[in-house]
Amino acid sequence: MSDRDVTTAAPPPAAVRQPGSAPRPTLARTLLTPKEQIPRGLSVGLGIGGFAVVLAIWSILTYGGLIEPLFLPEPGTVAKALYDMFVHDNFAADVWASFYRIIIGFLVAAAIGIPLGIAIGSFRAVQALFEPIIAAVRYMPASAFIPLMIIWFGIGQTEKMAVIWFGVFFPLTLMVADVSANVPKELVNIAYTLGASRWHVFRRVLLPASWPGVVDNLRIGLGWAWTYLIVAELVAASTGIGHVILQSSRFLETEKIIAGIITIGVLGLLSDAAFRLFYRVLFPYAERVAR
Repeated sequence: MSDRDVTTAAPPPAAVRQPGSAPRPTLARTLLTPKEQIPRGLSVGLGIGGFAVVLAIWSILTYGGLIEPLFLPEPGTVAKALYDMFVHDNFAADVWASFYRIIIGFLVAAAIGIPLGIAIGSFRAVQALFEPIIAAVRYMPASAFIPLMIIWFGIGQTEKMAVIWFGVFFPLTLMVADVSANVPKELVNIAYTLGASRWHVFRRVLLPASWPGVVDNLRIGLGWAWTYLIVAELVAASTGIGHVILQSSRFLETEKIIAGIITIGVLGLLSDAAFRLFYRVLFPYAERVAR
């Protein structure tokens, strides 16, 4: 048989990869690539899966009798306690009382901390005047000031809001200052080159460039507010989630303690989702990996 009688089948076109073409990314490659986006459905599924794993471990430990109910009650017991708290114990009023304190204390902290932080990050004179004292106070625990807050404001709503303000204001101000200070100086120089005045540079360059980072820091600061709320409500409070948790601990009602903690977690997730939506609506131009 001659060589001309031998025919070689050509590979199908789909199997031929053009020179220089990139390999098609696989799911495993996508998941292991830093800062690479993943499908929305997969992201939601992984998030639900994380909660499912925690719930499964909790169920194994409790329904399996590995932990006494006094220390960790069963998920069904906690769910029933949470239902009874809302239906029979007027827990919704306590949730609203805590939410109201959060909103007022957090908004006051943000209203003062945002402009002061932007000024610290933008003007060296303001930085030299305010940053050292704010940085020093930031390391002082807000809980240590609760006795002073009670002396100054009494045991009413004002004291609770003051504790939240104290816990949020100082770190939030410094974080906003860092955002403002990290605005690229090239943007400022370009604006000056184009004939902008100092006021226009501040209003049209520094502020718009800082707002996305400021909103991100507000989202983080709201988490601190919930932490300091519970600290404030554990002392001389008659309403609020922290008050319910403290009262439940006195009667060893562990299921109600966990129900209160779960309520805070759910409210935190909802507020966090609201800030994420707020960020996407206001700053669609901001370069950021979807989160």
